[in-house]
Formats: sequence, C-alpha cells, structure tokens
Amino acid sequence: MRYNPLGHTGLFVSELCFGTMTFSGQGAFGFIGAVQQTEAEVLLGRALDAGINFIDTADVYSEGQSEVITGQALKNLSVARDNVVVATKVFGDMGKGANQRGASRKHIMDAAKASLQRLQLDYIDLYQLHGFDPATPIEESLRALDDLVRQGHVRYIGVSNWAAWQISKALGIAALRGLEKFASLQAYYTVAGRDVERELVPMAASEGLGLLVWSPLAGGLLSGKYSRANTTVEGNRRATFAFPPVEMERAYDVIEVLQTLATAKQVSVAQVALAWLLHQRQVSSVLLGARTLAQLEDNLGAVHITFTADELAQLDTVSKLPNEYPGWMTDLWSQGRAQQLAAARVAGPSRV
Repeated sequence: MRYNPLGHTGLFVSELCFGTMTFSGQGAFGFIGAVQQTEAEVLLGRALDAGINFIDTADVYSEGQSEVITGQALKNLSVARDNVVVATKVFGDMGKGANQRGASRKHIMDAAKASLQRLQLDYIDLYQLHGFDPATPIEESLRALDDLVRQGHVRYIGVSNWAAWQISKALGIAALRGLEKFASLQAYYTVAGRDVERELVPMAASEGLGLLVWSPLAGGLLSGKYSRANTTVEGNRRATFAFPPVEMERAYDVIEVLQTLATAKQVSVAQVALAWLLHQRQVSSVLLGARTLAQLEDNLGAVHITFTADELAQLDTVSKLPNEYPGWMTDLWSQGRAQQLAAARVAGPSRV
C-alpha cells in the first residue's frame, strides 16, 4: 500500500480509501448496500490490516446511519485516532426543514456537530462539501468551513461534485480573504468515464488539489460481470439504477480490453480497472465500496498490478474521450509552444 500526499498538504492518505456508502442500507441509499455493524467491522478491520488509513463517509448516507456504524466500528476495533484519516461530507437533505440541506453557514455548522456525534470523534480530518449550492454565496460556505478549522473541529476541507470554474472561484476567494483552501476534490472517475479529464483534472493539477475517486468501477459496470453479451446482471445495482451514466458502446470496448489484460495477468477485471486509476498521476486515493469480504479482498489486489507502456496505451486509446472545443483548438493552436517548452525542459537551463 502506497501513501500519497493529499494535494499540497502534509497529510498522507493510502492510495485506496475505504468507502462506507454500503453501510446500513437505510433510506434512499438502500440499493447501494445494507452492511450492518458486525459485517462492517469485519470489512473495516480487513481494510486497516491491508494498510488502508483513509475512511470516507457522508452524513446523507443512510440518513446518518453510515456515520453511526463507522464510528462504532472504529471504537469496537480499538483503532487509534491518529492512525486513521476520517472524511465525511455535508450538503444533502438531513431533514424536512428548509435549512436542513445545502451549504449555508447554519447547515454546515449544525451538520458538522451532528457528524461528530454520530462518528464519536473529536474532530474530522477532511470535511467536504458534497455538492454545489446555488442558494448560498461561496464566501459564506468558505467562512463557515474556515471557522470549523480554526475551532479545531476540522483539519482539512475538500469539495465534491463541483465544476472546475466553481472550485477555481472558491480558491480565489479563499486566497483573497485569507480563508482555508480546499485540499481535495472528490469526483467520479473511471477508465470507462473520463469526463473529469476535460477540466477538473487540469484544474486540480494546476491548483494543487488531491483527487479522490468515487465509483471507480462505474457502479459495477467494470466488475467483470458485464459485457456486450451480458448487459444485465441480477443483484448488481446497475440492473435497477444505471448510475453513473456511461457511454455504453465505448464502455463495452473498454471492457473487452480490460478482460484481455485481466486474463493475461491472471487477475480480475475489477483489479485492472482500479489499477489503471492508481496509475493516473493526479489521483491521491481511490474509494472502494465493497459489500462483501470477497469483493474487498479482490479490490485490494489492485495495488499489486503494474502495466507496461503498451498496456497503458491500449487502455488510453480505447477509452479516450472524443475531442471537444476548446480542447481540439488548444491542441492544434498551442502544440508548437508546448513542444518548445518541453524541449527547453529537456535541454536544461541555458548557458551564457
């Protein structure tokens, strides 16, 4: 297990993160998984034994019960607080009241207190805005998060499911006002869905944000169960809820290459898909959402897989996004300048 810095911070997180969205199964997230306390402790214990030090949850998962199970599991397993990095999120509906959702100062402060109680923790390592709130000024959200950091309730802040321009605007406001800046972006990313590479990955690289990946197997599509000949799998969540959305023809092309590589390496398709993400430079950690110990064991094996340059090229070619403006114009119009810069870097500093 490798440990990567979270963006431009001194915090190191394991390259695989233990996600808890499968815990409880209460409410709207029941179709994701219904792992109960005893099973959760077995899964979390195995993840920790494998070297994972990063745990991700959210207040909205199973109406808060995912946080409850996570906190109790850490307590029952006698996990030393400084040995784990615990992340949770705020934004989704936590009640019927008008102010029990969003990223207002009121909701952020109330939600953080409630998450700490459910998790049975004194502080949250990484507190993330789970979505963009069009009703709340960005500065209001940032000031609330900054106060939580200054009060010691939160150590780092992050964001999830925002557009690149929204994150860049928030970073500019934080710099101007002297507020805590986002350390990370949690986003959907998979070899079958590389949309994040258009704007978000370049922005994260430019601004020093760590990239945390959710749904790395595209909601089970890359689990090894699906193919052009087998488009529905009983018991898999995509059978009832095709999320995240994927361009299926390209995805089936990707699956065929994954299957070829998996057979050659004598590993699972899921392991190859996860390993591809671990080879992407900007990725800090990849979230695993296992429902069974067998799934978790298989996913953990991804850290041992390596690729040749040719194998990476095969995956890149079959999964490459179609060009969109202004990307194709940037490639066409700026390539000469980019080549000049690359040549200068290879040659080193000029001699006088």
